[in-house]
Amino acid sequence: MEAGSSRNTPSQSSEQDRELVEKALQGNQSAYNALMEKYRNALMRHVQRMVRQQGEVDDLVQECFIKAFSALNSYSTDYAFSTWLYKIATNHTIDFLRKKKLSTMSIDRPIQTKDGEIEYELPDVSYRPDRHIVEDERRELIQEAISQLPKKYNRVIVMRHQQEKSYEEIARELNLPLGTVKAHIFRARALLYKYLRDKRQHL
Repeated sequence: MEAGSSRNTPSQSSEQDRELVEKALQGNQSAYNALMEKYRNALMRHVQRMVRQQGEVDDLVQECFIKAFSALNSYSTDYAFSTWLYKIATNHTIDFLRKKKLSTMSIDRPIQTKDGEIEYELPDVSYRPDRHIVEDERRELIQEAISQLPKKYNRVIVMRHQQEKSYEEIARELNLPLGTVKAHIFRARALLYKYLRDKRQHL
């Protein structure tokens, strides 16, 4: 072996990731699970640095994995899988925080000044006459996708996103282990994502 050649040799971890990605792309479910198990805790810590509420962290990490697995064919093995995954997680979490900040910003309350109250308006730069129609269609499509889910996945996704229950509440009500609830919600989201993606491609 030439001196210094080990510097360009992929680490054992990177080599393992490359093999798992190849298997996952061939449809091997255990390879997906192995990648999730390997990076879940690290990703949780990464997202927790930006988001405090544990329920939101759990959701975001699940959504990051779904995004990553859905875009797996675009991943280049020239780069570390962990770097690629962290980039997806960072961007997804920033998007979440940006939307949350916008949705919680009050534009109805007047501004208090020393001269009294001033009412203000924000111009709606995103105004589209057909926006409510598009949003209605999107809601209908999501509802249609949820109705197509197997019963065990349908009930957890409804409880989580429509009834806004925590993972712990769902586990108690359904008398299921917390890990099973999280696994069911992850699988339900993956199925929804696939259903909606396939639907868009055929429109």
